[in-house]
Amino acid sequence: MSTLAVERLTDTVGVKVLGIDADQLREDTDLADAVAEALETYSVLLFPELDAGDETLVEFCRKLGTLINFSHLPPATAEVMEISFDPSNPNAEYFASNCFWHIDGLLDEIAPKTSMLTARVTSAEGGETEFASTYDAYDALTDDEKVRFADLRVVHTFEAIQRLTYPDPTPEQVAEWASRSVREHPLVWEHDSGRRSLVLGATASHIVGMDIDEGRALLRDLQERITAPELVCRHSWSEGDTVLWDNTGLVHRVRDFDRSKPRTMHRSTVAGQERIK
Repeated sequence: MSTLAVERLTDTVGVKVLGIDADQLREDTDLADAVAEALETYSVLLFPELDAGDETLVEFCRKLGTLINFSHLPPATAEVMEISFDPSNPNAEYFASNCFWHIDGLLDEIAPKTSMLTARVTSAEGGETEFASTYDAYDALTDDEKVRFADLRVVHTFEAIQRLTYPDPTPEQVAEWASRSVREHPLVWEHDSGRRSLVLGATASHIVGMDIDEGRALLRDLQERITAPELVCRHSWSEGDTVLWDNTGLVHRVRDFDRSKPRTMHRSTVAGQERIK
């Protein structure tokens, strides 16, 4: 197996991968295994100014697992989602909520395992992406909290995250949000590996069986604790940068930027195989 040369981005999460170019993504048959192992260890991998095309990135991602198909969205490559505020983008209305801490796919039957994000057009100011470990969040709980939280279950809704962006929604928005899936997940995810993580983020609506305000206060407190500045890995993008992250062990968000100016990111997503339990 290839051994990746890495440089720590923070003391807690993330590394910069050194000496890898687009040709190696195509030609190094051992690289995908090394990347998968590094994701388990570091959670976030930055390939600075990789400048790899969509076809190369998709081909490499396929070596990590089954890719989610976005054929109903631009661009033309089915396994690539374009994230932009261009009015022609059918999801532009919803991308604004990416600035809140979240885990991708909590409203799906199985959350994605890994995402790969590449900067095509960057904003002049802002637009950084931040990550914080939900594994470390669980490990930092007190013994008493681990016992108290073990059986708590949280309801996740599309409306919960969208109301952060649109606090006074139209009836049409509320109806559209209500048409989306609702999922109930444990607060503590016991992974097949034996590790535990917290399942948090802006999709969390309330805790089952707990007073609404009390439950939301608990979720807010936990999120603030795990996303304290000293625990966060923040990446400032240059065009051509590619970042992979373990979606099952992190929350992430984008920092605010001028949405009237071009900013285009391309994302490919590796489907998950493990239900949250």
